[in-house]
Amino acid sequence: MSNIEYRRLNTGNRGICRSILRLYRNVSCVLLSALFFMFSGCNHGSSKQMLLDQIEQLSNQNSDLEHKIKQAESENEQLKNQIRVLSDLPEDVKLSELNNIQAVKVCGLTNLYDTNDDGKYDSLIVYIQPVDEYGDRIKVTGSVDVQLWDLNKPENQSLIGQWQAGPDVLKKHWIELLVINYRLTFELAEPIENFSEPLTVKVKFTDYMSGRVFNEQKVITPQKS
Repeated sequence: MSNIEYRRLNTGNRGICRSILRLYRNVSCVLLSALFFMFSGCNHGSSKQMLLDQIEQLSNQNSDLEHKIKQAESENEQLKNQIRVLSDLPEDVKLSELNNIQAVKVCGLTNLYDTNDDGKYDSLIVYIQPVDEYGDRIKVTGSVDVQLWDLNKPENQSLIGQWQAGPDVLKKHWIELLVINYRLTFELAEPIENFSEPLTVKVKFTDYMSGRVFNEQKVITPQKS
């Protein structure tokens, strides 16, 4: 078992222990409150109702905690199974031999688009192709940072917009039609009316499997009608 896998397993177990300790602390608080009212002879209706409300709240917390414990136990069991599978892999299987991303391409269809036909460019659509060592396009888990620049303007005015897409977004925008790649659409904060000069799209792709970061950029020009 690797150190990372061991830490993950311990983290789950510690989470369960912390939840149980919190429950015990809540139980102790309610019991102390009950004893206080009993020995102080406090019979006011409002105080009794407050105690009953606390007991009901604790009961609900207990039900929630039981559900979380069962969920954590299920996740831990899945992790144990994964560890057993990884432990049984042949020793000559290395991460470098898996299907890893080797480069990222920003494809030709990347450009500004007028998506609502009002004569203004309101969206930047970016096509991204992760490829392996053989040049084949592959679907990977990662995140993308995109920036749109007008490098003809002064430095403090040249950044037009920037966006970020996480793995939850990427996996929903993988297309396999005429081309195979990620197709990401970003709305401009201020639509561009006059798109007559080249702009620069900068893309930073972070691969979550290897931890590698790929930086690419592409110059876009107005499309010919």
